[in-house]
Amino acid sequence: MRPLLCCVLLIPWLMLAQATAQSPFDGTWKIDLAESQSPTKGDDYLLQDNTYRCTTCDPPLDIRADGRDQKITGEPCYDTVSLKVVDDWTTEETDKRSGKTVGTSKMTVSSDGNSATVEWTESCNANGDVTSGTLILSRVTKGPRGSHAVSGSWQVVKRVNLSENALVATLKLEGDTFSFADPTGQSYAARLDGTETPVKGDLSNTMVSVKRIGENTIEETDKHDGKVVEVTCFTPSADGKTMTISIENKVKGTIRQFVAHKQ
Repeated sequence: MRPLLCCVLLIPWLMLAQATAQSPFDGTWKIDLAESQSPTKGDDYLLQDNTYRCTTCDPPLDIRADGRDQKITGEPCYDTVSLKVVDDWTTEETDKRSGKTVGTSKMTVSSDGNSATVEWTESCNANGDVTSGTLILSRVTKGPRGSHAVSGSWQVVKRVNLSENALVATLKLEGDTFSFADPTGQSYAARLDGTETPVKGDLSNTMVSVKRIGENTIEETDKHDGKVVEVTCFTPSADGKTMTISIENKVKGTIRQFVAHKQ
């Protein structure tokens, strides 16, 4: 075959190979908690005189600690919160949306008061699928004299576990469109030009925009009611086997970093 004809015939094959080649972002990824980092800042609680306050929560809470549902504003997932005092060391929070439970959080302080365990659930998705996890907190400061044991400042030091549907996500970069999907039915397909796109299956009405940062990172920006709440960066490794996922909470000023492995 003449060299020119050979090159002419080879060009379509090269174009096809480039079009069908997977990007390093493509695949199903699972977070490895052992390789992940917790945020450097925690939350501040005050439970005293039958009143529960969390000034660092989003939105901030100031409710009666009587176990009854109380209306709140500024939270896109739920519209009522209740706080029940189980005993001197334990509290239970229940979040509801239109009367249906969409989140729970049980906090139990250790006997020495220096650590706490938080067991939480969340189902803020159209499928109603429940995600869950367990956190270990370390006390930063004590609460005032006479307050409940949960009072004070706390920092997350370890994620003991997360349910499978909170650990796994499927990503794909095709042309100028980046897509995300998780097992709870939440997904999006957004253009890399920053166009805001709704997250399907998300009860919080999150709007997402994405852009490429260099060759190896895609940045996702999440908004609620026009306000930026989180910025997530997806960065695959050179060998394509692992991915670093960094999540910056713009409201609290915290950063969480996860390492995920391609499945």
